[in-house]
Amino acid sequence: MKTKIVALILASLSIGNAAEALKTPNRGRLINAMESPTEFLVNPEKKIEIRFLDKAGKVIAPAGQVVTVSMGDRSNPTKLTFKQDGDKIVSEQTIAVGDNLPLVLQIRAKEGAKAVTQKFNLNFAICPTCKNPEYACSCDHHH
Repeated sequence: MKTKIVALILASLSIGNAAEALKTPNRGRLINAMESPTEFLVNPEKKIEIRFLDKAGKVIAPAGQVVTVSMGDRSNPTKLTFKQDGDKIVSEQTIAVGDNLPLVLQIRAKEGAKAVTQKFNLNFAICPTCKNPEYACSCDHHH
């Protein structure tokens, strides 16, 4: 029995370390709901960038994925459209002005496929531990 418990603990530690090892290339938010990990980032021009990653965290070119974002006021949300730009998908519009904006990100593997949906607040405050914006915080603690 003790051997099984120790094996389970070691297995959980190795899984945790594997998840921690994957870092986004630009310190954006890691989205793990897709088949391949995805980075969500707001660039200095206030546009959203989406990068798809392989299991090692290297950027791979988009392959027909469709991205949509709705953000801001729920009764009158801002909807962003996206286009491919080299190895990433970039919003054609800038994000709404404000801090801690509610956001709904939907990614489809291809047109007509079922969407993977992520909801979070776009909080630009800087985490004191990892130095990322809160929306992309890579720490294990909750703020």
